[in-house]
Amino acid sequence: MENSRRKFLKYAGMAGLSIAGSKFSQGLASVPDSSPVFSDSITGINTNTMKEKEENLSIIGQYGKWASSLNDNKIPSLSFRRKEWSDLKKWKTAAEAKVKDRLAIPDIGGIPVVTVKKQYIYDGLQIEELSWQLPYGRPTDAILLKPVGATTPLPGILAFHDHGGNKYFGTRKITKTGDVQHPLMQEHQKLYYSGRAWANEIARKGYVVLVSDAFPFASRRVMMQDIPVSFREGHNDENPEDPKNIEAYNIWARNHEDTMAKSLFSAGTTWPGVFFAEDRIALDILCSRKDVDKEKIGCGGLSGGGMRTVFMGGLDPRIKCAIAVGFMTTWKDFVLNKSFTHTWMTYVPVLPNELDFPEILGLRVPLATMVLNDTHDELYTVPEMEAADKILKEVYQKANAADRYKCSFYPGEHKFDSDMQNEAFNWFDKWLKH
Repeated sequence: MENSRRKFLKYAGMAGLSIAGSKFSQGLASVPDSSPVFSDSITGINTNTMKEKEENLSIIGQYGKWASSLNDNKIPSLSFRRKEWSDLKKWKTAAEAKVKDRLAIPDIGGIPVVTVKKQYIYDGLQIEELSWQLPYGRPTDAILLKPVGATTPLPGILAFHDHGGNKYFGTRKITKTGDVQHPLMQEHQKLYYSGRAWANEIARKGYVVLVSDAFPFASRRVMMQDIPVSFREGHNDENPEDPKNIEAYNIWARNHEDTMAKSLFSAGTTWPGVFFAEDRIALDILCSRKDVDKEKIGCGGLSGGGMRTVFMGGLDPRIKCAIAVGFMTTWKDFVLNKSFTHTWMTYVPVLPNELDFPEILGLRVPLATMVLNDTHDELYTVPEMEAADKILKEVYQKANAADRYKCSFYPGEHKFDSDMQNEAFNWFDKWLKH
């Protein structure tokens, strides 16, 4: 029973999918490609045949083939793979401007005042609990970690927490600041990170690591007291650390995503645009620190953190090394197969006409880039993950920077386990230390 519950939580939380409706039961809990296929002894239906037939189907029915054809077998207009783009600098100028325009990045001002709420040492790390106020919403909480006793500026890492279908938590998903952890975070780290707080692990290797709560997670989450009573569905903000209340909040928050996305669109911006604006502020804060070598900055994260890496790594040249984990495929994969497994936080209207999804990250060429995938990641199809890898390889090869791009596939489901972390950390070391 416990294994079934853990698997259910993992599937439901991978990219913020709502578990309250039929989409979960009909889609995400499908049989992985490598699972055994057999005839149903009761119905006599050969699932091999069913699978072959379903390969020609789409999650939007007969509209899938047409929708996919709008860009299928076409190289997008601003792709560096097109023959007319031979000058890397000119291409980057044009493509970056278009992506920023499509994101409709809101202006949220300059570097805010940063408050150090608490400082202490834990498990060989100097830890600072930080907070800053943006022009809107509640203050952003953040955790900064660095090795005890560091006397010279160190390389910096902007570490992005995952989505995980859990908006109650943010920084705590990938950090550990004391011997006592919330039991849900212990389970979360076991499920996705081999039981490790990966931000702590990379900090111990000689980095200053900043982890901040993303919009709208944890300290930045939507609070019940701030919305009309009719939208609260009987929930309140009392006893927030109670696991039952956390579960209830997360279900509410998942179902609220379409409301948030439509409101952002109506305001003239996009969810990825808000992410980028807030993550850029965090990067400003990291780079402004005297204990950080601002010429040696990396970023990375799993799932929703991987998606944020795609945009931050692609659009801010201060990121000298970017590692996207568990978030790489093509727009075609979303059109035909997997849009339902992802949140509203992913999509940028019209941009697929100009760049395929991996080419957003490719905007950073020739800077160091790594992509880590899982072969049985339920959020993507393997052929489209491989297609994304091929696209990025072509971009880096054309820019004469093939040695600065690497993609690896690991067995298993959606995760950033210890083996993947080790490869990622070595890649950071290669490009930020040597």
